[in-house]
Amino acid sequence: MKDWLPDLTRSSSPRYLAIADLIEIDLRNGVLSAGDRLPPQRELARRLEIDFTTVARGYVEAQKRGLIESHVGRGTFVTGRQNPGAKGFSMPDPDPRRAGTADFSMNMPPEPDDPALLARMREGLVAVSADLPALLRYQPFGGAAMDRQAAAAWLARRGLMPPLERIFVSPGAHPALHAILGLLARPGESILSETITYPGIRSLSAQLGLSLSGVAMDEHGILPDAFDEACRRVKPKALYLNPTLQNPLTLTMPETRRREIAAIVRTHRVAVIEDDAYGFLPAEAPTPFAALLPDLTWHIGGLSKCLGAGLRLAYVVAPDNKAAWPYASAMRANTVMASPLGMALATRWIEDGTADAILAFLRAEAAARQNLVAGLLLAGSYRADPLSFHIWLPLGKGWTRSTFVSHMRGAGIGIVASDAFTVEGAAPEAVRVCLGGPLSREELGNALDFMAHALEGSPERAASFF
Repeated sequence: MKDWLPDLTRSSSPRYLAIADLIEIDLRNGVLSAGDRLPPQRELARRLEIDFTTVARGYVEAQKRGLIESHVGRGTFVTGRQNPGAKGFSMPDPDPRRAGTADFSMNMPPEPDDPALLARMREGLVAVSADLPALLRYQPFGGAAMDRQAAAAWLARRGLMPPLERIFVSPGAHPALHAILGLLARPGESILSETITYPGIRSLSAQLGLSLSGVAMDEHGILPDAFDEACRRVKPKALYLNPTLQNPLTLTMPETRRREIAAIVRTHRVAVIEDDAYGFLPAEAPTPFAALLPDLTWHIGGLSKCLGAGLRLAYVVAPDNKAAWPYASAMRANTVMASPLGMALATRWIEDGTADAILAFLRAEAAARQNLVAGLLLAGSYRADPLSFHIWLPLGKGWTRSTFVSHMRGAGIGIVASDAFTVEGAAPEAVRVCLGGPLSREELGNALDFMAHALEGSPERAASFF
């Protein structure tokens, strides 16, 4: 390790910028060389008699410039490169036209990095591309017979056995949600959801002019009594639920609670919209509502969280043939069809076992990232699940969601305040932090370390070091 101790008086910049400036200067004049390991942030903070947050911010700034690289468990090393245009915590992209800043605000699955798995995924793409002209033609809406059969095989893992005529391969969950909401409710009519819920249902309800009301929750999901009372009070047209690894609270509604809610649904004859985006991640998830209430449930099994967001595919199950016809008409008018290339690839991966291999990777990687979180944040200070790609982080010590989001943004860390998820009442002082996407474990560890130390003190103390 290089015994590097910068003289901060050599720079008139704020101290965190001075640290980055002096790394650059000392690299240029030969004091530092590529491969040198810099002192740990805590050690440098102690020797400089400044706060850890200042050193952490300085290392982040140096990383933005491409001067250093940090690796969890190994340390921080001088790279010898300079990249003034880099954004904090960015990942290199093999095609610069697609390059962008890695973001902690988008809830995406971790990206596979195992060479054998990547090779297998590419083999599937090459195989389906053999008949490329056919995949560039218009296809039957809802998928060809082989695509629906693959969807049926995939859905059967969740205990769902609908006839093929009620299964549709749709271009992502959002268009499906939009069409289903439009079929179930007219402007001004009511829809129910969790009080803290997926923001997509909030924006879609607003676009369609629907009245979205939140149902009180506990650690197991919506409360049966509160749901029953809301049904009597607002006469909702539908109940939207994200019952497995819920976004953003990470909770999974247990079997007993699902059956209690299902009984109330049947009493009031309310349609259920089951957003099962994460339902395939647990090896054994509770029974889906579409199996408990097949005649009242619209089931949306998106592939974005279990195979890849870029596929833009979802397997939608309509509650009956009568509902399936207007759904097909609405989707055909708005989207024409799902991508034939995406459908062919998903079908191939399901049939040849690649989808299972991707799921196995995601389960292992999600658990590893949650273990990383557990090693850096205080136990009990956040909500998580071993298989979730995000955590829900309540704030304390004077931090508000706006000040914390702003503080993190200043370090190149994008997170989402609770306002985006809140349907009823005041938004709690909390944020969602995502763990997946193109972020490496090293980048995630650096960001979480920065968050943890910011949360140890007050926002005023943190702000004083910038």
